[in-house]
Amino acid sequence: MDYGLQQLALCLFILCRLFQVTAEDDWKIATATLSRDKDGSSSVNIGGACGYGDLSQTSYGGYSAGLSGKLFNRGSSCGACLEVRCVNHIRWCLPGSPSAVVTATDFCPPNSGLSSDYGGWCNFPKEHLELSHAAFTGIAETRAEIIPVQYRRVKCGRRGGLRFSLNGSSHFFQVLISNVGLDGEVVGVKVKGHTTAWIPMARNWGQHWHSSLDLIGQSLSFEVTLIGGNTIASYDVAPPYWRFGMTYQGKQFHS
Repeated sequence: MDYGLQQLALCLFILCRLFQVTAEDDWKIATATLSRDKDGSSSVNIGGACGYGDLSQTSYGGYSAGLSGKLFNRGSSCGACLEVRCVNHIRWCLPGSPSAVVTATDFCPPNSGLSSDYGGWCNFPKEHLELSHAAFTGIAETRAEIIPVQYRRVKCGRRGGLRFSLNGSSHFFQVLISNVGLDGEVVGVKVKGHTTAWIPMARNWGQHWHSSLDLIGQSLSFEVTLIGGNTIASYDVAPPYWRFGMTYQGKQFHS
């Protein structure tokens, strides 16, 4: 067997093993890059399309990721936890293929001016993650431009309760929900004032939920439903004298 055929056989063997492992324990195949600021420096905290703001002020810390459109799913994946590991690259993957758990906090936009295989890593339907500095350097060499990875959904471990950050006006009520445990991925929210029934809210963007209500002066309760079907109600989270711009804490999901 000549050298070329040997290389082809080796590549086929590696691909077969990769697909076999993926099928056996729910790992899926993707690519990943290190998120960088406009000046080219590595970015420690990724905020943005999910609405979490400065991640250094949240429980997500430096372990965060921006997702390509297919994974981001129009913002419904915000808050989900992914375990990621670098695979099948001797030069760039750290020895032993250690993994890092990240929270989906942002959207990685497509770049139609570049090929999906060269620069347009987040073009649809690519499955790609832009990892924060702490996450990327925990699984691969910083110098790597792009790495092959495997990822899978995992349960989110959070300290403290759900956080409800209130914004809006007398005719528009909006809440950002963060620090969500278990699935992490919120698919339904209801709000209740002390004089109202439970009122469904709509997703505005990311994990911001809204309703055209005037709830000023009422104590607020929230019901949150996750993608796995779990629902939890936090009663009287905010007192009647709550203010826009404030954050209040409710109950937490536990496995």
